[in-house]
Amino acid sequence: MESDGAGRRVLVLNPVSGSEDHVDDTIELAADHDFEIRKTEEAGDARRLAREAAPDADLVAAAGGDGTVNEVVNGIATAEALDTTALAVVPAGTGNNLASNIGVESIEHSFAVIEDGRRRTIDLGLANDRWFVNSCVGGVTAEASSETSSDGKREFGVLAYVMNTLETVRSFDSLPLRVTTVEGPDGEAAKAWEGKAVFVLVGNCRRFTGARTAQANVEDGLFEVTIVEEAGTVDLLGEAALEGLFGRDSTHIVRRRAPSLTVESLRDSVQYSLDGEMLSTETLHLETNARGLDVLVGDSYRPNPDEDDRWPFNAQR
Repeated sequence: MESDGAGRRVLVLNPVSGSEDHVDDTIELAADHDFEIRKTEEAGDARRLAREAAPDADLVAAAGGDGTVNEVVNGIATAEALDTTALAVVPAGTGNNLASNIGVESIEHSFAVIEDGRRRTIDLGLANDRWFVNSCVGGVTAEASSETSSDGKREFGVLAYVMNTLETVRSFDSLPLRVTTVEGPDGEAAKAWEGKAVFVLVGNCRRFTGARTAQANVEDGLFEVTIVEEAGTVDLLGEAALEGLFGRDSTHIVRRRAPSLTVESLRDSVQYSLDGEMLSTETLHLETNARGLDVLVGDSYRPNPDEDDRWPFNAQR
C-alpha cells in the first residue's frame, strides 16, 4: 500500500555511525519532514528510544548503519508495536546492507521514500530472543566484525571488515557444530549437518553467494543457510578474498532453505553477529517471523530478486 505520511513520526539518530558527517543534513531533513528527533549517546540507546517511541508512533526511522537499524527493530518489537509501527531506514552507516536491499540510495533519497514510497511487509528473523533483519553470522566473519573498530570503519569503510576477516581466518580455530534445519519448501526434508565450520551464515534479507545478487527473497518466510566447512587457510584465502567462494560450486559449501533451524556448538559458546550486533551462546535457535515488519521501500526494491529462478542449494548433503 502507499504511505500516507500521516501520524506521529520519530527519528532515532546515531550521530557516530559511518563517517559521522551525516548529522546536520539528517537533522535538517528530518525537521522538514515533521520528525521528532532522538539522538543516541551510547550502545543500547537506539533500542530504548525506539521502544519508548513505538507505542505512539506510526513511523520510526533509523538513521545510522545496520546495527542501528537492528536496535530500532528490536525496540519496536519489545514495545509489541510491530503491527502498528512501520520502519524507515536512513542510511548513514558503513555498509547499509538493508537500505541497499530495499531500494534506499542515500540520506536524501530516504526522505523521498518516506513521503512517496511503498510499504511492504517483510520477514524478520528471531535468534533466541533477539530480532534481526539482514543476517545472523557465526564464525570468522562474526569474530572479525566484533574486532573491527569504529576508527577502522571510518577510515576504510567496508574494507575494514574484509581486512579483519582475512587476518582472523589465518588463526581461526574451526567450529565443531551441529546444524539442524526443519522441513523446507517443496517437500525438502529436515536435515542435520555435523562437522567443523569456518562460517555459518543465515540470511533473511541478505544472501551469501556471488550469484546474481546479494539480496535474498525477504518475503518468502525462509532463511537461506550457507555453511562453509573447514578447509585449508590457503584454499580459503585464494578464493578471491572469500567472496568468490560463495558464488560457485565447492566441496566446502553446504546450502539449505528453511523457516527455522538450530545451531549447536559441540565445544564452547559461539559468537554470532546479528546485523552487526553481537550474541554469544552455545545453542542458537532461529526462526522466521513471516511478514513481521512494515518497512518503507524505494522503487528499485524487488521482493524476489531472482524472479522465477530458485536459489541454488545443495540438496544432496
